Amino acid sequence: MKRSDSMLTRVEDYLRYRRALGYALRIEGGMLLNFARFADKDGHRGPLTCDLAIRWARLPAKADRLYWARRIEVLIGFARYCKIFDPQTEIPPRQLFGPAHRRKTPYIYSCRQLEELLSAACQLSWDRELQTYCTLFGLLACTGLRISEALGLRRDEVDLKQGILIVKESKRRRFRLVPLHSPSLHDRAHHISKAHAASWLGQKRQTPSPPRPTSFVCLPRAF
Repeated sequence: MKRSDSMLTRVEDYLRYRRALGYALRIEGGMLLNFARFADKDGHRGPLTCDLAIRWARLPAKADRLYWARRIEVLIGFARYCKIFDPQTEIPPRQLFGPAHRRKTPYIYSCRQLEELLSAACQLSWDRELQTYCTLFGLLACTGLRISEALGLRRDEVDLKQGILIVKESKRRRFRLVPLHSPSLHDRAHHISKAHAASWLGQKRQTPSPPRPTSFVCLPRAF
């Protein structure tokens, strides 16, 4: 990395380095590329400065300070990397805009609300055959899976005989086993049999089959 390099070149070098170590940086990478384009468009030359970081972080003037703090946090790792090659690089203070994370109070659905939600999902006119959303919401309620984990489940990761879900697409790529509550097993098996039947009928009728036929739950892209 050279001091004369554009900010975009520096960010791209940093992202290649971090991703080679196994970090995905899907969201952070996009934010850093946005910062780099802002700096280059602004005509910035030389090392990263706190002034530049603050001006970029506060671009959405009406945004919550939590969002500003998150943008500063993303820049800190990049700034530390740049400082290795250019000692004049300034590292923004982590608490410049306060904490970058705030855990929101979760909303706990009552049993009655869950029943109403599942009942309404079963009545969706375009989903009455497979009852996909009813299955998904029921799965989330009885297992506590994250939405990404439920959508990432494949049929070979659902062991209905043992009553176990094998969760591979978990947070931080951790592998874990999740027990299924026994009353839910019949419903899950019913969903799988319907999904297989619908996939077979789709092929017979020469209509598009589900986008991921090996998925346990296939939802429209809009979800």
